[in-house]
Amino acid sequence: MTDHPPLALWDFAVIGAGMAGASTAWQLAQATSVLVLERESQPGYHTTGRSAALFEEHYGPAQVQALTRASRAFYEQPPMGFAEHPLIAPRGVLYVATAAQLPQLRAAYAEALVHSPDARWLDAAGLARLLPALNTEVLVAGFVDAGARDIDVHGLHQGFLRGLRQRGGALWTDAEAAGLQWNAAQACWRIALADGRQAQARHIVNAAGAWADLVGQLAGAGAIHLVPRRRSAFTFATPEGLQAQAAHWPAVLDIEEQWYFKPDAGQLLGSPANADATLPHDVAPEELDIALGIDRISQATRFHIRRPSRTWAGLRSFVADGEMVIGWDGAAPNFLWVAAQGGYGIQSAFGYSLLARNLALREPLDARLAAQGVEPDKLSPQRIA
Repeated sequence: MTDHPPLALWDFAVIGAGMAGASTAWQLAQATSVLVLERESQPGYHTTGRSAALFEEHYGPAQVQALTRASRAFYEQPPMGFAEHPLIAPRGVLYVATAAQLPQLRAAYAEALVHSPDARWLDAAGLARLLPALNTEVLVAGFVDAGARDIDVHGLHQGFLRGLRQRGGALWTDAEAAGLQWNAAQACWRIALADGRQAQARHIVNAAGAWADLVGQLAGAGAIHLVPRRRSAFTFATPEGLQAQAAHWPAVLDIEEQWYFKPDAGQLLGSPANADATLPHDVAPEELDIALGIDRISQATRFHIRRPSRTWAGLRSFVADGEMVIGWDGAAPNFLWVAAQGGYGIQSAFGYSLLARNLALREPLDARLAAQGVEPDKLSPQRIA
């Protein structure tokens, strides 16, 4: 008989190495031992690696906005050695509306002024001066928020993973959790991986993205009724003669989020801003989604998009009220949810991972979160039950 060495007992096993899992593991590794389990060969393969992230404090429901505001200082000045390059860069965002959409635009502008008093209203003439490529026969007004920023998604994600390792944490790839069993006598979770390996930890953090409800089922946790939604995107050539000025354009969003475009690495990135319910899988873009995006952007601008240079899709996962799910499960012991990031998981990663750390380590709510109005009860899985 072959003797097997005893399994290491980790304080926390984080399931998922996308932005949610990486950021939460980085926070926890500053105080305890952490193992991250990633089902793919590459961390961030699904949603994180397919994000065209923008830091925008007015994007998302109330608690998401609070978590985003609490993240700004970290992105502006990360710890020494966290990243090789700045995490954010000036971009700005321009919300635009047709005549029929003016009520929504005015309401959004009033809300934006609360935290961005420099937000500026533009009539059709102002839109044309700011961005001549817009079709002001269709778009009649907008407002610009210069505080929005581009996010270096790769730099942010790798900073969290690198910091995890520097603090003694471990990342296992090709490590799909196939079974979770609570050992009450030893007060720990036994984790069976699909390839036959095993691990054990006192606590589980469920940061499995679109797969989070499935991981919850393995643990006997209460379902949060997560709905993965497909978002398609494409890049296309900047119109001839506009390359130099286009690099400085803001991101442009339809106020009802039916389309958007933004500069991206010398081209323009567009999307129909779709949110099509689906199942967790390696999602691919639908031709109809791309065609809709091209048509909507073409009507709102003077672009002539002949063909996209690249297309892709990602999954954004939501629960019914649109807020995230951060907190302890009510049925499974020592099981913490960090899920339902929707389309906001990059811009608010520092904020929600700090909240997850506070809850996981039974710490008081961090003053940076409290100052922005973060209310843990409004993010708890208990609200769904």
